[in-house]
Formats: sequence, structure tokens, C-alpha cells
Amino acid sequence: MHEPTHRSPTAAPTSGTAANGPAGPTSATKPSDPTAVATGPTGPTAVAEITDRPTPTEGTGSTGAAGPTVPTSPTGPTAPTGSTVPTAPDDRTAVAGPTDGTAATSPASHTSHTSLAGSAGPAAPASPTRRTVLAAGLVAALAVPPALSSATPAAAVPSGTPPPHAPPAPDGSPAGPPDLQPYAAYWFPDSPPPGTPPPGAVWRGLARWRPEDDPDLPFNRASVPLAPRFTPPPRDGARAEQARISALVSFAPTSGHPSQGGPTADHYAFTHWAYLDELVFWGGSSGEGLVLAPTAPVVDAAHRHGVPVLGTVFLPPAAYGGRLEWTRDLLRRAPDGGFPLADKLLAVARAYGFDGWFLNAETGGGDARLAADMRDFVAHLRRRGRGLRVTWYDALAISGDVAWQNELNDRNDAFFRAADTMFLNFNWTRQGLRSSSERAEAMGRDRYELWAGVDVEARGWATPVDWDALLPPDRPHVTSLGLYRPEWTWKQAANRSPAAFHARDDRFWTGTGGMGGTGGTGGTGGTWRAPAASVADRSTLTALPFATVFNTGHGLRWYERGRPVPSGPWHHLGLQDRLPGRRRTAGGPHPAPSVGYDFDDAWHGGGSLLVAGPLPEPATVELYAARLPLSPSTVVELTYRTDAGSAPVRVEFAAEVDGRTGLLAAGRAGPAWTTVTVRAGALLRGRARGTLRTLGVRLTATGDGPVRWRLGRLAVRDGLRLPPGRPVRPRVTASAVRPDGTAALRLAWRPSPAPVRHYALHQCLPGGNVRFLGGTCGHAFYVPELRRTAGEAVTRVEVRAVDELYASSAPAVVRFRWPHPNSRNELP
Repeated sequence: MHEPTHRSPTAAPTSGTAANGPAGPTSATKPSDPTAVATGPTGPTAVAEITDRPTPTEGTGSTGAAGPTVPTSPTGPTAPTGSTVPTAPDDRTAVAGPTDGTAATSPASHTSHTSLAGSAGPAAPASPTRRTVLAAGLVAALAVPPALSSATPAAAVPSGTPPPHAPPAPDGSPAGPPDLQPYAAYWFPDSPPPGTPPPGAVWRGLARWRPEDDPDLPFNRASVPLAPRFTPPPRDGARAEQARISALVSFAPTSGHPSQGGPTADHYAFTHWAYLDELVFWGGSSGEGLVLAPTAPVVDAAHRHGVPVLGTVFLPPAAYGGRLEWTRDLLRRAPDGGFPLADKLLAVARAYGFDGWFLNAETGGGDARLAADMRDFVAHLRRRGRGLRVTWYDALAISGDVAWQNELNDRNDAFFRAADTMFLNFNWTRQGLRSSSERAEAMGRDRYELWAGVDVEARGWATPVDWDALLPPDRPHVTSLGLYRPEWTWKQAANRSPAAFHARDDRFWTGTGGMGGTGGTGGTGGTWRAPAASVADRSTLTALPFATVFNTGHGLRWYERGRPVPSGPWHHLGLQDRLPGRRRTAGGPHPAPSVGYDFDDAWHGGGSLLVAGPLPEPATVELYAARLPLSPSTVVELTYRTDAGSAPVRVEFAAEVDGRTGLLAAGRAGPAWTTVTVRAGALLRGRARGTLRTLGVRLTATGDGPVRWRLGRLAVRDGLRLPPGRPVRPRVTASAVRPDGTAALRLAWRPSPAPVRHYALHQCLPGGNVRFLGGTCGHAFYVPELRRTAGEAVTRVEVRAVDELYASSAPAVVRFRWPHPNSRNELP
């Protein structure tokens, strides 16, 4: 299986009909193709403070280039803000930032080729390494408990190889301080390859993994628990309790993948979680590392929608850098017969907060004994990893040969028996799938625990697939569906702006661009059968309060209360909302208006939901399937507006309550953002209790011309709540001042005492204005570029807790003291 990050588009295979063609260079291998080629890719101090200063924003977000400022304003759409929470006296303790200096730039992406040896660079200067710079702060940061309701132990990268230094100056002068940017974690099982790492890569061994040595752990630990979800009544021929979908996605190269988003909107901000059963964080290469842990933003977004996320263990073909010793390292037994590295994998998954591992063993040269050890390793991983998943890829046979079977048979069923699920290689046939499902059931297993692989990396919705062999419309589905590289919709797009990407991704997953119709197989210009046509959507809306601002996890700018806070383009999937699984019109005119994400304006975050097009008759826009408790005190809040040139729109809240549909008047939309509160309890019609089954809106144009109506926020709640308590003792755990005068900071804090959706960070500016720095679901944050304002000696950064209704806490403050121009940037 070849990791696609650097692969050139080629003619895609016909899944179920034809063999794969040769692939171009990649940084990991794609499961399937024995002929495919893979190439591996100082002075400053900080003072923590609690303040009762009114909250300036209700916002959250990610890092980005900051720009002009906006006046501060109170927040919290449904509850008063600025309230204070009693804090312990030590919450005002001053904390010294441990370092300063010059931060290195992020390493560029690269491929790792079969030959990895190279000449070593200049000797490291006598300056602090990244490890020594961060050591003191790591102790404090690791003391912050994870936000998961069921806390898990901390985890980290191994000790041993030190992190990279900044590159030496062109004139040969000493290198600057190390890079403070936290990155996704990756390892070799034990021994790295010979030679030196490619630029930007750090060679680590999983065997020497210790949480206390990992300065990036607080930034990589997911915080959102895996949400329970349910399957509502399927629509348009889709089926429940049959085929499911797994997706293998490469969000970025293995090395140099920032832990917490970045200052660009050009990112794979996946939103169709409702159709997904598991996501594999795909990657790994012989030049960077073979074991890849998912980043916290991806896990947090997936968990919010009830989707488990798996890390990857990749053992590449020997011809493309793979070494049989890596397989032997992984399978090394302890004196008691156990597998120490299997236990390490389980500890990593639990500590980082993700849900299991995808195992892809394609290194040849082994024998039956080695294959038996691999089978036992998989069984050990599954047996010891209760609550975690293990997915096996169809490559290694029980004989020890690497032999892709493209079906379940006696050469690979031992691995299926040991694992939770198996991903079948792409060259399956109709008969092979049928026999695979029969064999699975004869083994006492569910046929839908087999994923039939479909490689869409090169051709996307133009990939030929024998859909009737896999998902027949007239009889039960044969197996589940495994999609390899559906981020084709982003990586192969000519226009990768956020709105264009989402329209393209909608087309892939639902068959409609902008989801203006009812979904299905059309809209792709070929024989592609969109997943939504076959697989029922699922939902996590089961408890109050619920709110969404339709934040997809990226944007061209950041908005708060309908006003832009110029932070520049950004992405951070951990800030993504629970997004509507249906997002379409039901009834009304044909053609229906489009319903899609738009990034030209927002109430909060990066975008809003835009309904655009002719509306000659009323139309209902379906949004969410739900099981929300409804009482007489339940209210719904809608924040909306129309764009310039739109016909006026009358708005109604549309819902189904226990089998009965109802409409409640929700005002008229004009050019200004308006928030309307609707008493949803009126839908009970005199009953004491009920259940909201669907959430939507009904729109009626009250004038001529097309409509452009935006929904910026939707919330359902029972009564008012106080805002959350503020975070405790924010502090700088590491810092570096660059020659251009900006600073990089690592911040950490203890969690708010109340349930929190995420934390938002702002820089205070003269005149009472603020600059948005970013947001995170965890308790640590990296500020890549703090800008000094008007020569100030101290910069004040505020950290706020934000709850499910987007109400913000009072701020907790950390003050960063800039070094004097004549001071030396060196460790104390």
C-alpha cells in the first residue's frame, strides 16, 4: 500500500475487475501492488494571572497570521459572560518562561528514497537543544490532566535521538535555538535505517518510548471522548446495519506534520463523518518512520462525530526501503512469550487518545514461523487492547510470503481471526467477495468486518468499480467498503479554496455538489455510486445542550459575533463542529437551491451554511437527525442573515417530534445578523416530554429573485447556564525570540472545572482590542508567531474556556516579558 503524499496521478485500477497499475514515487506504500514504487518520503519571562476583565470574544480557532484588530465585546449568546469563578491563591503565581532564542522553521516535506545514507551536516553548535529547552516545561505540561472523561495515562515519543536543531546560518555561524513547533509522533519499531535522517525527519525507536521524554505530548493528546451515535431511519435507499465504510487518509507527510493545525485554509477538512465507521490516519515511510500516531485535531473531530481513528503500522517492501529486521524488531517476544512492542502500541493509543491500529505488513523474506509470530502479535494486540480496534491489511500470507489475496481464504484467514477487521486488497472479484462473506460467516464472524478496498487516489469518482458485486441494490450488501485516499477530492482539485473543496467532496460522498438535492448516484458524470446512496448516515445528537456554528475546521479568516477578526487563513480540525449529516432540501422546487458551506461570511468561526438559488415555493432544509430530549422549557436559537441582492426570506424552525412534524415561526431574514429564540417546547402540544427526531428550517422567499440565506448558528438548550470556569494557571513552558522580533511560545494550563468544548486564546492590544491567536481542545497550545506591539515590554495573552453553547469564561492571563534589546538570548 503506497502512501500517496508524493505520488503522481496514474490510471487507477478497476476495483473488483483489474489489477493495479504501477505507482509513482511515494513516501509509503499503498497496500496492493507488488510492482508499485515507493519512496520514503532566554530573557523572556511569563506571569500567570487571573482577571475579571470582560471576555472579548466568544471565539475559538487556530493559528494564523494576525492582522488588524477589533474592539472587544462581551460574549456568550445565551448566558452572561465575564463572571468570575473562585480560584485558589496559587492561581496568581508567576511562572518563568524557561527559554528564549531563535526558533527554526518547520521542516519541508520530503520523500525518502531507497538509499537514505547521506553526509552529515555541520556539528551541532554549543547552544541548547530542543530537548533541553523543553525539559523543564514538560514536567509542568504533563501534570495537566487530559480532558477525556475517562482519563488515560500520558504517552510520549522515545528517549534516545534528540530532536532537530535549527539549520546553521549561511555564513557558517552557529545554529539558532531548536524548533519549538510540536509535530505528530512517528517511530521505527526499534532500530532506524543506516545513514542519517532526511531533512526534517527525526529517527525514534518505539522500544525506547517513554512519556516523560516527550515534550510534544501535551499538544498531541486528544481530548474529546468517542461520542455514542445512533442510526436514524435511512433515506433514499440507503441501508442500516449492513455495509460500513473505512477510509485511509493521508492528511500530510509523516514527518513535519504540525500537531495543531496551521496558518492556511488549504487542508483536507473532512465533514462527511456521518457515513464513516472508522478513519485510518495513513502514512509512514522507510525514511521517516513506520509507526504513525494520529494528530489530536483529527481525533477530536472524528470523536465528536462518533468515528474511531486508527494509527498506522507500516512495514514496507524491501525493494522500497523495507528491512526484515524491522519486522523482527516488532515481533520480538518477551521471556513470558508476550510482545513488548504490542504493549507499547496499546499504551501509545490509550495515552494519545485514539482507537487502535491498522497493520500493513509488506516486507518480504519471512517464513511461516515469522508469519505465525505476526498472527500471535495481532491476537495479543486485540486481546490486550479491549476497547481498541485492530485492522489487518491483506498482504502477508500465513506462509510468510507477501501475497495479496484480494479475498478471505485459507492463506489469510488466520490474520482475520486474530484481528477485528480485515482490509481486502483492491483486485477483488465478484466471486471472491461472495466467497469471502461466506467464509467470514462460517468462521462465526460478521461479513461486514471485511472492507473491500477501492483505490480512489488517482481517479476519484472516475474510478471503475463493480458496485453491484459489493453493494447490490436488490439483495444484502456483500461486504463493507474500504476507501483508499478519498482526500483525492482535495489533493487533485484545481481549485482548493474551502468552498470549492467542500462542493467537490459533497459530490464524492453524496452525488451532489452542494447537497442541494436528495443525494444518490448522480452528479459525478460517470458510474460512481456515492457512499450516501448505499450506507445510512449516523448521528451523535443525543443530549442537551447542543450548538453549532457550522465550523468545518478551516477558513479564510476568523469571525466572532458576525465580525471578522483578521487572523489570516487557518485550519484546525479539532475546532470543527458537529456538522449536519443530511444538509439537503426535502420537497420544494426543482431544481432545489444548493445547501453548502460558505466562507465569505460567518457568525462565528470560519464559515456558515449557505442556501442559494431560486426559491419559487417554500422548501424545507433538513440538517440533523437527532434524539434530543424535549420539554416545555426547551428553546431553539437561530442566527441568520441574507446576502446583498437576496430576496427577503421568511424562516421557520422545522422538526419532527415522535413521528409528528411541526413548524414554528422564526422571523424574517434581512441583511444583518439576527438571533431568534423559538420555544421548541410548543411542539409537545400539551405533553410533558418528547424527543426531537430531526432539526431543520423551512424557508419561504417573500420577494422576487433568488435567495442567498446564511445560517450562522443553531442551538438547542433547556434554560440558561452560567459560563464555564476559567482555565487555571496558564503559563509559558518554552519560548524563543526570533531575529525578526516575533516570538514562539508553548503554553499550558490546568483545565476549567466545568465541562469545556475547547479553549480560545487572544493577544491583548493597546486600546482594548484583541488579536485572535487560536484555539485547542486540549490544555496546551503553541503560538508560532507572537507579535510585539508598539515596543511593549510585556504582552498579555488571555486563555478562555468555551462551552458547548459557545459561552466563554472570564479570562486567565499569562504575561510574556520581552527581552531587552541588549540582553542575550540564552538559557538561564
